[in-house]
Amino acid sequence: MKQIFDSLKKQSPSRIIALGFSAVILVGAVLLMMPFSLKKGVHLSFLNALFTSTSAVCVTGLVVVDTADSFTAIGQAIVAALIQIGGLGIASVGVGLIIAAGKRVSIKSRLMVKEALNVDTYHGMVVRIVLAITLGFEAAGAIISFFVFRKDYSPLHAVGISIFHSIAAFNNAGFDNLGGMHNLIPYKDNILLNITTDVLVIVGGIGFLVLVDIVKQKSFKKLCLHSKVAISMTAVLLIGGTLILKATENITWMGAFFQSMTTRTAGFSTYNIGNFSKAGLFAMCILMFIGASPGSTGGGVKTTTIFVMIQALKCMGRKKSAHAFKRSISEENISKAFMITVLSAGILCVATFLMCVFEPEYDFIQIIFEVASALSTAGLSTGITPELGVAARILIILLMFTGRVGAFTLLSVWGKVSTPNARYSEEMISIG
Repeated sequence: MKQIFDSLKKQSPSRIIALGFSAVILVGAVLLMMPFSLKKGVHLSFLNALFTSTSAVCVTGLVVVDTADSFTAIGQAIVAALIQIGGLGIASVGVGLIIAAGKRVSIKSRLMVKEALNVDTYHGMVVRIVLAITLGFEAAGAIISFFVFRKDYSPLHAVGISIFHSIAAFNNAGFDNLGGMHNLIPYKDNILLNITTDVLVIVGGIGFLVLVDIVKQKSFKKLCLHSKVAISMTAVLLIGGTLILKATENITWMGAFFQSMTTRTAGFSTYNIGNFSKAGLFAMCILMFIGASPGSTGGGVKTTTIFVMIQALKCMGRKKSAHAFKRSISEENISKAFMITVLSAGILCVATFLMCVFEPEYDFIQIIFEVASALSTAGLSTGITPELGVAARILIILLMFTGRVGAFTLLSVWGKVSTPNARYSEEMISIG
C-alpha cells in the first residue's frame, strides 16, 4: 500500500485526478451491486452498475435503469454521494476533508485543486467558499423543493426526493428518483420547482471561480475577465436557446427557458425530448456541445472556449489582436480554445460513427444527440439509452468519463509536455 501512495505522489495532478475519478467510479459500481443498494427482485449487472456509477460521478444523468424503481434508499443515497463527489471534484472533496480535520494541505493537494477547479491561484479559502456555496444552495434548494414534493409524497419520502433533486440539480446531473423514468415531466407547469431547479443549475454551471469572484468583488465592473465572459455567455446562450426552442417546439415559454437552461449540461427535462423536432434536437446538440463554464459542475467545451474562438475569428478578420471588456486575450488562450474545440469535435465525430455502426436501427439525429449528451455530460436522451447494446453502452461510458475529466486533461495524462530548445524555420502554407 505504501508503494502505491509513493507512486501516486510522483504522478502529475492531471493523472491523479483521472485515476481518482476512475477509482470512485469502480467503488461506486461495486456498492450499487450490493444487496443493500437494490430493491427486492432487482438484478443489476456489472455493466449497468458501471454505467450508473459513471453517469453519477461524471454528473451526466443518462440511465439504463430507473433510479427510484431499482435502488433502495441506501442505493439512492450512494448515487447522490457519487454525484456530489463528481460535481465538486475528487481533489476538492479530499482537501475539504483535510481542512475539516484541521490538518495542513500539502503543495501537491493544492496543485490538484488548482487543476480541478481551473483557477490560477489556490488558497485554502477557495475550497471553504466553494463548499459553503455548494452546501448553502443545496440546502436551500432541498427546503424549497420539499414544499412541492410533499403534495404528492409522504413527508419522509418528500424529504429524500428533495435532497436528491437539489444535489442533482446543483451538480448539473439529470438524475431523478421520482420513478417511471418521467424525469420532471409531471412538474412542467409547477413554477416553484422550475424556478428552483433553474437557479440551482445555473449557479452550479457558472463555475466556482466565478462564484468566488462574485463573493469577493460584489460588482460586475470589478469582476475578472473570466467571470465577465462566463456570465455574459451564459446569459446569451440562455436567451438564445429559449427563443430557438420556443420557435421550433410547441412548448410554453417557461418550458423553453427550462430546456435551454438544462440542455447545456443539467439533463433534466419537463417535456418528452423524443417528441422534439429535428431542428430542435439539432439546436440542443449545439447547446450541449458548448456546455457550462470552466471549473463548474457541468461539461461541454465550455462557454469561455467558444467566446475566445469567436473573438479571435472576429479580430482576425479585422487584422486586430483579440480582446474583450478592454482586456487583451492571450495567444495561449486562443490556441487552447481552438485545440479543445477541434479535439472535442473529433471525438464527437468518431464516436457518432461508431454508434452508427453499433446501433444502425436508430435515426442519425437520435445517435448524434446521444453521443453529444454523453460527451458534454448533459444527460438528455431521446429515450434510446436503456435500449443500447453492450458495445454502445461501453462507448457511452467512455464518452461520459472523457467529458467529465476533459479531453485536454486526458491528453496530457499520457506524457509530459517539454519546451523545445530549438525551433524549425518557418515556411508559408497556402490556406483556404
